[in-house]
Amino acid sequence: MFLTATLARNPRLVEAAAGLHRSGRIPPDTYLIDLDAVAANAATLAAVAAAHDVRLWPVFKQVGRNPHVIRTVAQHLPLAAAIDLRDARAIQDAGAGLGNVGHLVQVPFNAMREVLARRPGYVTVFGADQARAVSAAAEHLGITQPLLARVVAATDQIYPGQEGGVPLPDVEKFAAEVRDMDAVTLEGVTSFPCLLYDEASAAIAPTPNLRTLLTAKSRLAAAGSPISVVSAPSATAAASIPLLAAHGVTHGEPGHALTATTPLHATDLTQPELPAMVYVSEIAHILPDGRPAVFGGGFYPRGRPDEALVFPSAGEPFSLPVEPAPPENIDYYRLLGAPSPGAPLRVGDTAVLSFRTQIFVTRSAVGALRGVSSGRPRLLGLSDSHGRPW
Repeated sequence: MFLTATLARNPRLVEAAAGLHRSGRIPPDTYLIDLDAVAANAATLAAVAAAHDVRLWPVFKQVGRNPHVIRTVAQHLPLAAAIDLRDARAIQDAGAGLGNVGHLVQVPFNAMREVLARRPGYVTVFGADQARAVSAAAEHLGITQPLLARVVAATDQIYPGQEGGVPLPDVEKFAAEVRDMDAVTLEGVTSFPCLLYDEASAAIAPTPNLRTLLTAKSRLAAAGSPISVVSAPSATAAASIPLLAAHGVTHGEPGHALTATTPLHATDLTQPELPAMVYVSEIAHILPDGRPAVFGGGFYPRGRPDEALVFPSAGEPFSLPVEPAPPENIDYYRLLGAPSPGAPLRVGDTAVLSFRTQIFVTRSAVGALRGVSSGRPRLLGLSDSHGRPW
């Protein structure tokens, strides 16, 4: 999905990936991340956000909570959004601050004191029960914790497995309940996804969720509970930050923009963010009909990989299509299309791909590289899909 863009805009990353695998320094089922490109992307995002008075909380689950990536991005965007408890730990352990915790995955009750002790800027709650739990933990710690409410309406777009939130008709009642709690304040609202890439128009556009947030803000102001934060994550990139600002949004959450792996970046090679991530595998075996199988482990079901660049032991690299695979099966291997007759394909040859992923739900290794842009790539080490040493 992103191999063409990567070859066009960051070919040295592909070359470095092939070289590291050929030399045995990385195993198959490894994602490689170009920290030079990530740093440039983070700087671009920070500059565009500052120009439009939008604050950014970067997200790191999609890059496997890699500590090198977190530290690189934090030089430009110091406060991050933690999707869950493990995210919060990994982000702070890598040296970044916590802007928001608990949006997609609520903070477990028994972990509340630990999370609040890490002093996040905001904690997102889905209702009064969670707000009361935050208040109790904050009171125990002697602090007052600002909250964001995840607000939902019947017309919103909510992904399966992400249901929940304060119903829009009840937002005033929820605000009144929070006012009666001792150690929390309601400071803002959020939802997901608030922006999405529209294939028909080839542009990023608002979803109904954004309208829900703006309605909630207006209703809270009318009820005497004004808020200052409207966080509208999903598809946050240099191209969409002006759109957020135009709607009065205060915060965005860049994730895939850090590696230029949003759908927009697959189709528009003029975007300022540089491709920064590839997936490396290896020909594991070849079927009797000539189709090679590469090692899996990192094929995210929604990734839609369509092309692999194979580096034979002799000869020039060549491209092979990636065959579709049903998401309900474990990706022990992934089949490629059969090469042309006489192609120098052998077991052990390197395959490089690039596609949209969520590394934290894979079993992949993650390697961080410096020096790719200068042609002198240096592997800083390998981590697992949760940022721990490999």
